[in-house]
Amino acid sequence: MQPIQQRAMSPEIIKKIDDAAIIAVLVVDEVKHALPLANALLEGGVDAIELTLRTPAAMEVARIIKKEVPQITLGFGTVLTVEQVKAVVDLGADFAVAPGCNPKVIAEAYKQSLSFAPGIMTPSDIEIAVQEGCRILKFFPAETSGGLKHLQSMSAPYNYLGLKFIPLGGCNINNAPSYLQSDLITAIGGSWVAKRSLIQAEDWNAITNNAKDIRNLITTIRSKQI
Repeated sequence: MQPIQQRAMSPEIIKKIDDAAIIAVLVVDEVKHALPLANALLEGGVDAIELTLRTPAAMEVARIIKKEVPQITLGFGTVLTVEQVKAVVDLGADFAVAPGCNPKVIAEAYKQSLSFAPGIMTPSDIEIAVQEGCRILKFFPAETSGGLKHLQSMSAPYNYLGLKFIPLGGCNINNAPSYLQSDLITAIGGSWVAKRSLIQAEDWNAITNNAKDIRNLITTIRSKQI
């Protein structure tokens, strides 16, 4: 297979995600939580988010964050359709991800100049994504499909392509070190940083503390890799 040139994610967004190393996965039910949530994450050192399109409030939350907290790298998750690609582009999304690998959605993201990472869990998924020009892939669901060991074995035939992965699904502060120390990983995604229950309870201090914990861990790991 002769893979086509990487085209699905811009170099600028690749760098932002790699620098962040952590993407907070958010499910937000109320628009009023947009600003305090974004500020709580920033205070803890987390500036990249995946706002999932699972609630009626998601789009308005995104508008507010994009306008009021521009230092946040705004990503969207659960982007499943061509129409959703167009909608998040209109909102100024920096990137988007999906749980699966749909060539039509990837093609529309490319058409709209939206940096996009499809979801993969099998070698066939990887080959579809590669053929569509993707080099940054969402590994989902990470832990229930075998975690880092599964990813290492599955991706081995494709290592020469320089693929990088964003594991989501079961990642937490305890297993984060093993992922972050792997050359396969550009960033990890996790809902534990700002759980839906914490957002609903407006426990911004807990969210900031979770963000600080993962930021400190990332700093420690990267200092040892220099």
